[in-house]
Amino acid sequence: QVQLVESGGGLVQAGGSLRLSCAASGRTSSMYVMAWFRQAPGKEREFVATISWSGGVTYYADSVKGRFTVSRDNAKNTADLQMNSLKPEDTAVYYCAAGTRWSTLVAGFDYWGQGTQVTVSS
Repeated sequence: QVQLVESGGGLVQAGGSLRLSCAASGRTSSMYVMAWFRQAPGKEREFVATISWSGGVTYYADSVKGRFTVSRDNAKNTADLQMNSLKPEDTAVYYCAAGTRWSTLVAGFDYWGQGTQVTVSS
């Protein structure tokens, strides 16, 4: 079992930045792929970014490419999402996820955090 806790959400103006952090605990010795998803009101949960166990490979949704950066620190069991040039359409609850396979699908991840709200005002 892996427990994930997100932090760092909040309210920011368009064009601003936020940094989300995901702290993992439990069976963190396993080689988990980490990812970030988001869910806006009335919409399905969607993929944002993912990072390999080593941190050497990353992949982003087209909507955030060039603005968001995912990173991880395996010594601290954390995975971060740096979000720059935020837009009102980035408003959503952001979730951290962990899984054993490379995926961009919700079903591809076994463990989820409780989510953190990000609100971008225009």
